[in-house]
Amino acid sequence: MNLSFPKRPAGSGLRRSAARLVVLGAGLFTALAASALDYGPFSLVGFAKYDATLSNNACPNCQLYPGASKDEPWGDTLVPGAPYGRQTASIEQEQLWAGAHFDLGHGFELDGLMSQRWQFGKAAFPGFLFERNVSVHHEEYGSLEIGAMTTRGWSLADYPFGTEIGLSYAWGSSGAGYGLLTGALRYTSRVFDVAGGDLVLEATYDRGNTAFKIHKPSFSEYWLQYHHGDLQFDGIVQNTRNGTPLAFAQSPFTGLTPFPADDAKLGGSGQSIVMAMARWRVTTPLQLYAGLRRNRWSGAYAVITQYQASGSIWNDMFNVCWNSDVASCANNPGYAATSTDWIVGGRYTTGPWSFYSGMMMLGKASTANPSPRAQSSANNWALLNTLGAEYDFGHGFKVSATAATIHFGQIGRSPMSMAANSQFVAADSRVTRNGNSLTLEAVFAF
Repeated sequence: MNLSFPKRPAGSGLRRSAARLVVLGAGLFTALAASALDYGPFSLVGFAKYDATLSNNACPNCQLYPGASKDEPWGDTLVPGAPYGRQTASIEQEQLWAGAHFDLGHGFELDGLMSQRWQFGKAAFPGFLFERNVSVHHEEYGSLEIGAMTTRGWSLADYPFGTEIGLSYAWGSSGAGYGLLTGALRYTSRVFDVAGGDLVLEATYDRGNTAFKIHKPSFSEYWLQYHHGDLQFDGIVQNTRNGTPLAFAQSPFTGLTPFPADDAKLGGSGQSIVMAMARWRVTTPLQLYAGLRRNRWSGAYAVITQYQASGSIWNDMFNVCWNSDVASCANNPGYAATSTDWIVGGRYTTGPWSFYSGMMMLGKASTANPSPRAQSSANNWALLNTLGAEYDFGHGFKVSATAATIHFGQIGRSPMSMAANSQFVAADSRVTRNGNSLTLEAVFAF
């Protein structure tokens, strides 16, 4: 699967991007009187966002084969003398949720929801919807939902947890989880009164791409949320088999590759996460955040699935020991790996202003893979820091500025929890240990 990360060179500097933010803000102010659109049982809500980011240590054209994944050795080839330094990038993003709600009587309610996200006018994940589901709710029995939906492992990590400390993309889209489900069944309990607090339990199951008959996909997720006064705790466990092997936790859960015809040519694989996140409102304006995530990958060996005149097509692989690296690694096996990531932060709100800071560590991995390439990734780590301010104009319109830094433990392939070598702050770990960025953002939600 080709991963699409939301950064695109603007090529015109931060001042032009800032001017575009002003234009966007002016346009959004014309709609400030708007709110969620409701018509009988139907509703429509959404948001539009524009980011402009200036990075100081970027090398967008360093990789000779830009389409190669981190696990493909030909992706290591760098272009000698490629321009390296300051870069401006931008992202335009929109998402709409269309819902319907019906009261069935006797405490039962029926809901339908459909949503999609676009980046630069195109679907964020072509061929996938973020949500398309129906659910039945009862105040005593809980709710049962079926269809396409987002996972708790991605959605809660992204928003509100990561968003409120400037690390939504970095925390939500790293690690061994998945973000989108295509045909899931989810049960959410009613709220239980436990030790003076509110407890909700949930279980989700998805079969992924059912056209795979040999290596059948299987996704299970369990979520626990507990509120007690000013403390909220979320515990999440994902356990999967035969999804696409990756470290991009926003990705859809489908099958080992996008093509079921590859089934007989592949070996099985699996990955999982165990994650805990807590938010504590210390005082009315001050809120603290802390999170911990354990990642596990089984690894996936590399094999050619198709031969074409333009070149061979490989499967989606992970943590491979290539025969070209180690002579004993015949058939390019994949090795298991585990890693631990953590995050902390705080947010202070006074009037329309909010000030926030976050720190996230993507830790070293443990693996028996003897390949020097694999050890380069396993022994690396990344520390991300953010410091930012946000102003809320009201009526759904906010602007913010976020400064971010990244520091790698060593020059080499990025940590196992990162899907690409330059996924965050635009700094490529193969050519630099440090990177800085400044992001200006405007968001309008209705």
